[in-house]
Amino acid sequence: MAVMKMKRLNICAMRKNRKRILEALQHMGVMEVAAVKGDDTERIETAPQKAVFERNAREARAALEVLDEYAPEKKGLLSPLEGKRETERPYMDGIAVRRDQLMSLCTDIRRQKESIVSLDSKIQRRQQELEALMPWLPCDIPMGLTGTEKTDISFGVLPAQVTQEQITEALADIEAQTAEISSDKNGHYIMLIARKGASADANGAMRRLGMAKPSVIVEDVPSRHRDRLLAKIERDKGKIAECEEKIRGYAKKRREIEATADYYSIRAEKYGILGILPHTKKTFFITGYVPEKYADAAAKAIEKRFGAQTEITDADEDAPVCMENSTFASSFEPVLESYGLPQRREIDPSTIMGAFYVFLFGLMLSDAAYGAIISIACGALLAKFKNMGEGMKRSLRMFMYCGVSTLLWGIMFGGYFGDAVTVVSRTFFGKAVEVPALWFVPLNDPMRLLIYSMLFGLIHLFTGLGIKGYLRLRDKDVKGFFFDVVSWFMLLIGLLLMLMESDIYASLAGKALVLGPVGSMAAKLLAAAGALIILFTAGRTSKNPAIRLAKGAYGLYGITSWLSDLLSYSRLLALGLATGVIAQVVNSMGSMAGSGVFGAIVFVIVFIVGHIFNLAINLLGAYVHTNRLQYVEFFGKFYEGGGRKFDPFSENTEFIKIKEDK
Repeated sequence: MAVMKMKRLNICAMRKNRKRILEALQHMGVMEVAAVKGDDTERIETAPQKAVFERNAREARAALEVLDEYAPEKKGLLSPLEGKRETERPYMDGIAVRRDQLMSLCTDIRRQKESIVSLDSKIQRRQQELEALMPWLPCDIPMGLTGTEKTDISFGVLPAQVTQEQITEALADIEAQTAEISSDKNGHYIMLIARKGASADANGAMRRLGMAKPSVIVEDVPSRHRDRLLAKIERDKGKIAECEEKIRGYAKKRREIEATADYYSIRAEKYGILGILPHTKKTFFITGYVPEKYADAAAKAIEKRFGAQTEITDADEDAPVCMENSTFASSFEPVLESYGLPQRREIDPSTIMGAFYVFLFGLMLSDAAYGAIISIACGALLAKFKNMGEGMKRSLRMFMYCGVSTLLWGIMFGGYFGDAVTVVSRTFFGKAVEVPALWFVPLNDPMRLLIYSMLFGLIHLFTGLGIKGYLRLRDKDVKGFFFDVVSWFMLLIGLLLMLMESDIYASLAGKALVLGPVGSMAAKLLAAAGALIILFTAGRTSKNPAIRLAKGAYGLYGITSWLSDLLSYSRLLALGLATGVIAQVVNSMGSMAGSGVFGAIVFVIVFIVGHIFNLAINLLGAYVHTNRLQYVEFFGKFYEGGGRKFDPFSENTEFIKIKEDK
């Protein structure tokens, strides 16, 4: 539960060693390089080289996309969990030696794809031409023929509603006639033959009937042109097949292409850093942030290997945040990062938040069978896929812990797929068997669960307020500790004791707390004292008495937010009951078909479908509402966030993981 202390590492070395030093730092992966501001030292222009490396990386990834299209790998449903492929450093050195050859291969794959696209485009155009040519196939003369010695010939399409009588009438006074090639719902496909000198009148008459030019006109006889088009299409399809076969032949190079893409990504990142480093003619300088635990080792390694001069100093206010936690707490870091990393002076709440997260999640889902399924499934995936991404690994570990909590709460409440044990034994064996709850059954005593939900919520909120008090004392702010923390504990504890004496509490819990005259008066005095302290100190930063008192009143108004925060924990009851109620409904529906073979089949189907739905919907609800209780209620008492995540200069790869002793 710690934010790692950061140091600033300054390195000054010979310019001839700059690339090797950058490679060493990149291999270590423990330093976030920072730009040096305000100096007029020379910089090396690395943008062109970086652009080349980025282009090569994109070329390799494009080649992989082509391979995935034409020679996809056979992957299982859980293949995304496999993570990056591990490889040794010498393998990457071999990729560097053969990089030009591998890039030539990637380029050829891309060109084969471009050829396929071009050929496919030609095929589509020819098929469209074939489709447009279909109505003209009965024509036995070339469409490019414009006439004879005494006639003019043209082709056109008349609307389908035009009749032969209308055509005859239109050409009555013109020395011309038509020959219908074919017709369909789109129109009449005709050839217009007119005497020389009358073709203009004939075409004008046909245009008045709505005649349009053909969408395609070929010089040859349509049927012969069709045959040539079909031959070209078949030839292009053959070329496409050859290109596809050539691409599939490159599939065995997939791993090397992946390594090539990562190799160039690493080089691009290195040259991006190289471009911001200040240089002189013979030296260069690099500075950045390193976690304190790695600073000495990194500095000594650079000094020993390259004869560089190093200096370790305290980090400034711009330093990033790097957290160091146990396996349990680190599983909840993604939840914390979604809200915001702690600032440098803040506490890392991952461990405390994780404990409450698991506790509250299990209480909301609260079915032993569901918890067993979640924990076993997540544990099995973690055991099987050792190289999965760190983010996925943390999420699975988090849900595994939550599954264990759900299992324990299910045992406490007697929920095993709801009341499945009782329903199955009663329906199919004629005798009801019940698994008793280790504590109590929430559906039978919901008010009891509501009271405990509020109690757990109060503990959660008070823990957050206690952390705030710890931070005040750590920073030696004794006044802030007393005025902003102790006063609220006094007010809230006093009000709670007064509430527990009231009829409202008695109606919920079955009996009220009896404090006696002295205890009752002490509770009232405690609450009043806390309220007065808040009223007169919440606005203490203001010098104007009226403004200070107004701010104090506003601070005291914050009691309403405490009330709403506490009521938010009633969702523990709501979601806990929802899981049990839906599970019981599913079991009851499944048992409605009776106890025979048919009834057993129906029960199994309804049981599986219903409980999968119940688990999915309530798993989502528990996740969302547990996050909300942390973000709104818990963090609101002490946590600000807003820290910048530590982003070390390292070998950020997409496909491979280079095994390295750091």
